[in-house]
Amino acid sequence: MSSIDEFALIQWLTDGKQSRDFQQAGGVAAGIGDDAAVVNIQPGFQLVMTCDTMTEKIHFTPMTMRDQDIGYKAMASAISDIAAMGAVPKFALVAVSCPPGTGLPRLEEMYQGLYDCANRWNVVIVGGDTTSSSAGITITVTVIGEVEHGKALLRSAAQPGDVLFATGTLGSSAAGLDYLLQRGLPAELWPADNLRPPADPDRPGIESLIQAHCRPEPRIDAGRLLQQSGVCHALNDVSDGLASEAWEISEASGVGIDLIEDRIPIAEELMSYALANEKDPLDYILFGGEDYQLIGTMQAEHAISMQMKFREAGLVLYIIGYVNAEAEGVRLVQSSGYVVPVDKKGYNHFRKG
Repeated sequence: MSSIDEFALIQWLTDGKQSRDFQQAGGVAAGIGDDAAVVNIQPGFQLVMTCDTMTEKIHFTPMTMRDQDIGYKAMASAISDIAAMGAVPKFALVAVSCPPGTGLPRLEEMYQGLYDCANRWNVVIVGGDTTSSSAGITITVTVIGEVEHGKALLRSAAQPGDVLFATGTLGSSAAGLDYLLQRGLPAELWPADNLRPPADPDRPGIESLIQAHCRPEPRIDAGRLLQQSGVCHALNDVSDGLASEAWEISEASGVGIDLIEDRIPIAEELMSYALANEKDPLDYILFGGEDYQLIGTMQAEHAISMQMKFREAGLVLYIIGYVNAEAEGVRLVQSSGYVVPVDKKGYNHFRKG
């Protein structure tokens, strides 16, 4: 880090990234440059707030992500929590801690990624903080959204008889990470185009798996469609793997959940990668994570009509299981007909081993 002071650094990283007109249209009365931001919310709405942190060597390494991707994903993962409530993201606060020797160009790249994602989803970055750290970079993103009063979608609302759905295929991000760790190519040597992941002529389609890991897309449109339908009960985003997220709904709602193996969609690229590595694609799906698709439950009688509404909106909705009235827990109904318990063993920061 050069001798630039904190306030000059903040101005350098944020100035010109979002116009004043963009901020005002988003409801900002006072943004970056004061002790705190002042924003407006609509009458009849509730605030929805979340905070997400990415730490070097835990969430990213020089082998797995470029600096712009780090910033983009940090913002996307927080926005995804808002999507999982059926809400609309509005404002964000960004806190970055970095070692004194961190180069300014690296921080600039991270902030470019943060703003690229924020601008895509009309999220106004209204403030934050910068500090030094003793080791590694940490980015914390707080996102504030809004949802119609009393209409937020919660994990705790699943009901027996509901079907379980997913808004897309799962497991691609985990497979992409697996590949990047195996390849061991420093991210700074990837192609200069920061929206295009590196290709591998020996692994056709690997780009989509890398893209899923480095540039995940929060499912705001799907979350809003589900929220406004009035038939969605529980909702959750897939940050820690399908098994873990299904368990969270199960425990919060006090119900059992059965996943139907034959109904869980598998992306063609994931299937090819798993076969080439002699692995079961379900392991990536159940226990991977960071896909940021949404899973949830709805009344079974509305499943087909919702699939049609999703198709009309250019989205997909897969029915992958159902909710039962048995004790809390998640089971997998295998293709063979056997029913086996599914452990809650998605990514967990504090689990030993």
